[in-house]
Amino acid sequence: MRVGRIVMSAGVAGVVSGIIFHLQGRAVMGPEASFMYNNPDWQGYGVVILAAGLVMICAGYLADRE
Repeated sequence: MRVGRIVMSAGVAGVVSGIIFHLQGRAVMGPEASFMYNNPDWQGYGVVILAAGLVMICAGYLADRE
């Protein structure tokens, strides 16, 4: 298995996690008892994690092309 595919898989996991964290921070999903629920800090953390996942997907794609 090529390294690029592994990096892209980790990036997809990061994107999904970032979306979930952002939505929990906005009180859209998740249990109300969670420390992340309706917490504005987690809205920002989710966006940063999502962006890092997108960078990993792009890096993995570029590594797979070579």
